[in-house]
Amino acid sequence: MTQAFRPMPVALLSGDLLTDRIAIVTGAGRGIGEGIARKLAEEGATVVCADVNVNDATSVASSLGHGAIGARLDVSNSSECDALVSDVHERFGRLDILVNNAGINRDAMLHKMTDEQWQQVIAVDLSGVFFMTRAASRIMRAAGQGRIVNISSASWMGNIGQANYAAAKAGVVGLSRTAAKELARSQVTVNAICPGFIDTQMTRGIPDAIREQQVAKIPLGRMGQPADVAAVVAFLASDEAGYVTGEVINVGGGYVL
Repeated sequence: MTQAFRPMPVALLSGDLLTDRIAIVTGAGRGIGEGIARKLAEEGATVVCADVNVNDATSVASSLGHGAIGARLDVSNSSECDALVSDVHERFGRLDILVNNAGINRDAMLHKMTDEQWQQVIAVDLSGVFFMTRAASRIMRAAGQGRIVNISSASWMGNIGQANYAAAKAGVVGLSRTAAKELARSQVTVNAICPGFIDTQMTRGIPDAIREQQVAKIPLGRMGQPADVAAVVAFLASDEAGYVTGEVINVGGGYVL
């Protein structure tokens, strides 16, 4: 008789995939970014937790161990991105992993969306990924190795009330695939993850009725957790994913099926 599948306990999944690696995670002060930072640290990485809210970044870093540090970063400012990457490289002598997670949403129907709402989201969710990827790629190319993981969204395929967010996240997919092609010769991999409906502070602000509607669309029958996304990030950041690049991976419990 075939035995029923039983998920491996989470504790058994932790290990040392990323021992001695140096990682930057943007938007690490809460939500998915915090979950990613915690997972990378559990796997042995030294994590630079970057966030526009330096208090959140520092608080998360102080709880991680492995020499984690918090840093203020506005990813929409290219000079700040360059400075942070340079500072990390100078301090540690290397940069192995970049996770571009920082993002905002300013939802509105297309005909009501303001210039400011459009530009704010594009600046953080797309330009920020470009600025950080450009800065990190210079170091990783020279080192002949590196892992870049960009957090896109299931919304990249279009979502009512999110013209700005969907456009930015679709841009992240295109940017990731282009960067993967350009950096492959330097043994730098670039992949994009598209989370579905994840339980974060942002989604907890959604009205109950709408949240229930969204959960009903998920074949696995539950909202995702930051840890679900973080586990995939940790794999893509590891040596075990050395032959995986240019991929767009959905982490949404079947949400987009």
